[in-house]
Amino acid sequence: MLKVTTALSALAALTLSPIAAPANAQAQDAAETPAARPVYEQIDYNIENDRENILLLDLSNGQRVAIRLMPSWAPNHVERIKTLARQGFYDGVIFHRVIDGFMAQTGDPTGTGQGGSELPDLKEEFNPMPHIRGTVAMARAASEDSANSQFFIVFYPRFALDKRYTNFGRVIGNMAAVDAIQRGEPPQNPTRIMQASIASDNRPQPSMQAMPTPGPQTPGAEMTADDLNAPLGE
Repeated sequence: MLKVTTALSALAALTLSPIAAPANAQAQDAAETPAARPVYEQIDYNIENDRENILLLDLSNGQRVAIRLMPSWAPNHVERIKTLARQGFYDGVIFHRVIDGFMAQTGDPTGTGQGGSELPDLKEEFNPMPHIRGTVAMARAASEDSANSQFFIVFYPRFALDKRYTNFGRVIGNMAAVDAIQRGEPPQNPTRIMQASIASDNRPQPSMQAMPTPGPQTPGAEMTADDLNAPLGE
């Protein structure tokens, strides 16, 4: 996950070259804004509606982020996220790859970008929803059908990722907390997910003292340092 392979180098050069400067990142996508693209489905930003499909991330920066999960876009990926959240899989996991002007990636219990859950990889559910600010999509390895547990939140529009990564939701509350996630590959002082929960379960927001620390993990065989490069593309 931390290195770009030869197979991915072409798209990586296109998507990452301007990322060091957010102004350039915005200029890159200025020619195609969300307003200029078709509207496929409206997002419900009311956090009181359909709470069974709202993912809450309580972060170590003391903030709670609300994400609207969209089963109509990617039913199997949404079900995976809900299953892992209810298992406590994401509790204590860091944002291990955070690129300014691009995205923040998490969901690896090893914190290396090489790990995943013990559940089988998912078949892709690519859809036409654009990767705009606040998009939440599944990371994957080189294979289109290799998404497992890792996901990323987009800081600025990245339309080159459309129909190449499974877009399964959108931040509907406290995007400012996502903006405050510590940058780095990996960050020196990474932001953690203290608790991931589904809103309908009504789990209370944890205290800083209660933050779990993940134990040693063995990366899954399908996740290697050479091929886990999502969300850079193929």
